[in-house]
Amino acid sequence: REENNMEKIRVCVVGCGRIATLNVMGYRDYPYAEVYAVCDLNRERAEIFARETGASKIYTDYEEVLKDPDIDAVELLVPHHLHCSMTVKACEAGKHVSVQKPMALSLEECDRMIGAAKKAGVKLKVYENFVFYPPYVKAKELIEQGEIGEPLTIRIKMNAGNNKHGWSVDPAAWAWRMEESKSGGGELVFDDGNHKFSIARYFMGEPESVFAYIGKSMMEGETFIKKDGTRIPFYQDAPSMITWRCKGGERYGVFDITWSKDLEISSDYYACDERVEITGTKGVLWITRCTGKMLQVPTLILYRDGQTIEYNNLRDDWADSFIDSTRDFMEAIKNDRLPVLTGEDGREVLKFSLAAMRAAAENRPVEVDSMEDYGKEGERI
Repeated sequence: REENNMEKIRVCVVGCGRIATLNVMGYRDYPYAEVYAVCDLNRERAEIFARETGASKIYTDYEEVLKDPDIDAVELLVPHHLHCSMTVKACEAGKHVSVQKPMALSLEECDRMIGAAKKAGVKLKVYENFVFYPPYVKAKELIEQGEIGEPLTIRIKMNAGNNKHGWSVDPAAWAWRMEESKSGGGELVFDDGNHKFSIARYFMGEPESVFAYIGKSMMEGETFIKKDGTRIPFYQDAPSMITWRCKGGERYGVFDITWSKDLEISSDYYACDERVEITGTKGVLWITRCTGKMLQVPTLILYRDGQTIEYNNLRDDWADSFIDSTRDFMEAIKNDRLPVLTGEDGREVLKFSLAAMRAAAENRPVEVDSMEDYGKEGERI
């Protein structure tokens, strides 16, 4: 078909929670796709989201979504333990799939998802938005141009705290994240940390060996009571410190995770702020903000040859990274190319994360590739 006569790619957003408002931004004003349907167990929430997005159909049953021949792709915004089964079912129904990070709970689940997509001939994208954050994209471009020489180290600082002016999130939306059988690990290291493991690979290449300390801080007074009366205490897996060596040369990384319970984080979104420093043989890059906006400085700064260069006109709202990631999924379908990140990429990011968790649990360095022997179905780290 001629491009200007191409029918729109019809997407169903499955899971209409807080993050869905950002995941759908990339469909606005995009000529080749539309949010055609929404699906949520809570019909009222689905109806509200359908009005906000202009969706034509509303579902509360995922099986009915898969039976709809008019739906081309699904955007899965569901708890982690559902990623594998829902992805496989969608592939078997001939739907393209964008699934939230982390991709799955085990490498075995990843393999099932990848295999199902290949067998069905559909696209599988692991929805990772941080590698689309424009200041990170520009930093990557500068590195590839040789502006800092050979990259040597990366320092990723993630600071969580309180947020009086950003998003308020229903405690029920956090409760499943406190149950490791559903979440796979802690909210900061395993869940949000997936973003940071992704950008670590993005900038420095594949990790070889990892060591980690992962702490646990209880959130006083924060609990959620399930329908059966079970009380779930809330916690943060911090302070934590993860270090690694990369493959193919002397490259190292540090991921520092801190939860400051009394620190107000300036953010329009979650109470979280990221700061990244990449040092090379002849220069340094600093990239700030992303989710939050603690430092009111240019979001990308380059130092080399004794001079500082500021990049002041970059798109640097966290939402921009979602817009570009969503459109990558649509462009992959439209142009029959691989998305960023593929299922194989998502699997490597998960392997990195699982290795860090094992290193902390066993108090020893762990070769990342050794995780191929772990994470089989039913086995947790």
